[in-house]
Amino acid sequence: MDMSTYITAFVTLFVVIDPIGLTPVFIALTPGMSGLHRRRIGLRALVIAAILLTLFGLAGETILSAIGISISAFRIAGGLLLFLTALDMLFERRTERREGQADGDDPGHDPSVFPLAMPLLAGPGALASMILLVGEGQGIGHLLMVNLTMLAVLAIAMVLFVLATPLARALGRTGVMVVTRLLGMLLAALSVQFVIDGIRGLGLFG
Repeated sequence: MDMSTYITAFVTLFVVIDPIGLTPVFIALTPGMSGLHRRRIGLRALVIAAILLTLFGLAGETILSAIGISISAFRIAGGLLLFLTALDMLFERRTERREGQADGDDPGHDPSVFPLAMPLLAGPGALASMILLVGEGQGIGHLLMVNLTMLAVLAIAMVLFVLATPLARALGRTGVMVVTRLLGMLLAALSVQFVIDGIRGLGLFG
């Protein structure tokens, strides 16, 4: 399999999971906590998200086959879903929704399962991406590479969680908004490519 496939997989998962945009929300979800406590919550959330994404990547296509949906049709649907996610990023709706989820959490609450692991890390877009990316190739090698790529993105998220406080201070709200919009543009282009690939897979054009 061409290495460009896995570069695309990395970019896709990176912009969908959006660890940069999630970092300030992580801070908001862990107010007043020590660095050690924050790291434990972040690690727990990432482990849960990794399990969910791996299971969905492994079983997703089987589930689709059982209910009679082709991977090409799901690729189109997934591309449209990713495009909606990109619109959320471009128009800041996802950031507002995340911050809304953060409001009202008390310091003693553990947000590692909800909302950190799901839906912020392993959300619908990321789960759809795992099915689409696993469906791009065949064999255990391809499956392993996609999962390693996913783990690499989550590892970056963990690094950012560890550095959350100084990073948020350095970027500021404006900096986070600019980065989120740039990632949204990239995701929009990738989602259109998913739709084109799905239509081609259905044989509607060469």
